[in-house]
Amino acid sequence: MNTNLDRRDLLRWAGTGGAALAALSVVRAEPNAAKSAVFYNVREFGAKGDGKALDTTAIQAAINACTANGGGTVVVPAGAFLSGTLVLQSRVALWLQPGAVVLGSTELKDYPPRTPRLRSYTDVNYVERSLLYAEGAQDVAIFGQGSINGQGDAPAFQLGGGSAHYKERPYLMRMIECKRVSVTGVTLLNSAMWVQHYLACDDVVIDGVTVHSLVNVNNDGLDIDGCSRMRVSNCSITSGDDAIVLKSTSPRPCRAITITNCYLSSRCAAFKCGTESSGGFYDIAVTNCVIEDTRLEGIALELVDGGVMDGVTISNIRMRQVRGGIFVRLGNRARPCLAVGPGGGQGTHVVAPGMIVPGVGRLRNVRISHVTGDGGDNNGCVLAGLPGHPIEDLVLEDIQLEFSGGGTAVDRVREVSENETKYPGYKMFGRLPAYGFYCRHVRGLRLHDVQLALAAPDARPGLVCHDVQDLEVRGWRGASPPAPDAEELLLRDTQDAWIHGSRSAGGPVFARVSGNDSRDIRLSHNWCRSATRLVSLEAGVPAGVVVTEP
Repeated sequence: MNTNLDRRDLLRWAGTGGAALAALSVVRAEPNAAKSAVFYNVREFGAKGDGKALDTTAIQAAINACTANGGGTVVVPAGAFLSGTLVLQSRVALWLQPGAVVLGSTELKDYPPRTPRLRSYTDVNYVERSLLYAEGAQDVAIFGQGSINGQGDAPAFQLGGGSAHYKERPYLMRMIECKRVSVTGVTLLNSAMWVQHYLACDDVVIDGVTVHSLVNVNNDGLDIDGCSRMRVSNCSITSGDDAIVLKSTSPRPCRAITITNCYLSSRCAAFKCGTESSGGFYDIAVTNCVIEDTRLEGIALELVDGGVMDGVTISNIRMRQVRGGIFVRLGNRARPCLAVGPGGGQGTHVVAPGMIVPGVGRLRNVRISHVTGDGGDNNGCVLAGLPGHPIEDLVLEDIQLEFSGGGTAVDRVREVSENETKYPGYKMFGRLPAYGFYCRHVRGLRLHDVQLALAAPDARPGLVCHDVQDLEVRGWRGASPPAPDAEELLLRDTQDAWIHGSRSAGGPVFARVSGNDSRDIRLSHNWCRSATRLVSLEAGVPAGVVVTEP
């Protein structure tokens, strides 16, 4: 037990007042002020910190002593502390001082399997081991300028992807059903699996955390799973898999999640909400983020395993060299929130007797605004629901995206399969009939001040709307299509549409209307070059469907 450090030491060493206050909050209820100032240095419990001796027992002893005395701060000083699983407990702050490294063991036996009380799809199919673990704990903090390194690049963990190896690779951090959690300032490195997983936690603060994990597969940077009132800010995440992903692998929804002022880079998606969606997502806000060098989606909203997504706001996002741009999908993969057998990932899953397979969910009230991006490939962006199950009330405003182009006249007339049960991703439909946005099965779509650019010519329209009701396109500006008979906008089986205040990029036809289910379409106050036809009607479109105004 080390009582030589006082609160001023803590403030100085933590590097930021916010981190220190977060740590102090775990002991704020102590009736004895002197007792709340107690620190537990892991070296005083026998930890060597030489990177060779296994320090698991010593570090855990410090945590246990801290808990037994009512809570306090466990100090990890400079050094490399080799460890297997550490179990964090209530009212304990783990302070990683500058130069301190908690170094994950490369021996699988040092990570005993743990079965949590709350069962979800993740622990059945993905994980049973982790370096730092907490369950049912309250007032937990990890802070400081040190790091946690999972050594996920060790040969013992290079097992490849897929369900056969999920449980043989430990997570770096996993917290389940915890309350009032703070993780601030630390650096998280080289996980063998997901870097952070917070499942069914409440009142969580993740602030100023740096993640760099590119050494293995499934290296998600931050997984928020069925949590409530969670704030993520000022983080830098570079990850091999999704950088930040919201999941709902149990009946518990993600609710009241805010993400701001973050840098995200990923070999998969940068920000994703979905994939596992059983419990749903409510009141999610993402703002002021830079996304860079992302191989899949920059922004992905997916609801494919039932549940409800309601109230998502994403704004002020800069994307650079992001291939997928924006992807919104309501599908019907129908994965149960709890499954048995070898399922998981993009493969199959086994449904046990008595398990409930979810129906189609509901995706509504989404607003994406003030987004700029380049590096988009020639697949285009997808906003797609299902027949009879449209995405509802979707707004895209002040969007500027650049695409590579290169689409052909053959691509332009492709029929796109529904792929109702397919794993969601912006490439799931193949090359789309639009170089910009392909919108299908949407009700209440607003496209305001959307501007597209092409790095190379493309024969496809910038916008295709198919089975869209209640559509408003305002201030649209696309790139000029080179094909002699190509349109800039295609409205197919679209009803109650208003296209206004938009500008033609100089193609031969501004808007083409097709499908005998099209009706109530109005074009007004659009600016077209002299060589551009405002509208063209294909055979089968009923008379009087389109009204044009100057």
